[in-house]
Amino acid sequence: MHPLRKQRLQLVILIVVATTVVVGLVLYMLRENGNFFYTPEQIVSGEAPQNVYLRAGGMVVDGSLQRADDSLWVQFQVTDGIETLTVEYSGILPDLFAEGEAAIASGKVDENQVLQATQILAKHDENYTPPEVADAMNEAYKRKQEALDGEDLNGEELNGEELNGENKYYMDSSE
Repeated sequence: MHPLRKQRLQLVILIVVATTVVVGLVLYMLRENGNFFYTPEQIVSGEAPQNVYLRAGGMVVDGSLQRADDSLWVQFQVTDGIETLTVEYSGILPDLFAEGEAAIASGKVDENQVLQATQILAKHDENYTPPEVADAMNEAYKRKQEALDGEDLNGEELNGEELNGENKYYMDSSE
C-alpha cells in the first residue's frame, strides 16, 4: 500500500472513531439529563419509571402542605383532577408557591410512589399555568365531565354543559 494512501486511511479511521465517541457521549448525556413530564395519574398508575429524574405537576391540594418545625422539609400533594401524588421536598419553596395553585416538582419517584423533589416551580402570574400542567388538567377535567355526563348530581342532569367547549385552565392571560 502506498504510504500516502495508508496515511489517508488512518485519518479516515481516526475521524470515524472520534465521531462515534462524540455521538455516544452526547446521547449518554441527553439520556441522563432528559426531563420527562408526567401527570399524577400516570405516576400512580405505574406508567412513569421509578428512580428516574422526571417532572410532575398539577394543582397543589388545599390543606395538604405539611412543614417540619426544625428543618426546611415539606410534604404536599398535587392532583391532576383524577389522582393525587405526594411530593416531599427539602429546601426553600418559591415565594408564589401556595395551596390551590399550579406547581411542577422535579425529582425521582421512590418505591412508595412519593416524588422526592429536588426542585419546585410555581406559577409566576395569576393567569398563568405551566403548559404541561394546563394540558394535563384540561384533559383530566374533560374526562371527568364525560364521566359525569348524564349522571344525576343533586337532582340535576349535567349533560356536559359545565365545560361549554372551553378550557378551564389557561396557559396565559391572552386566552
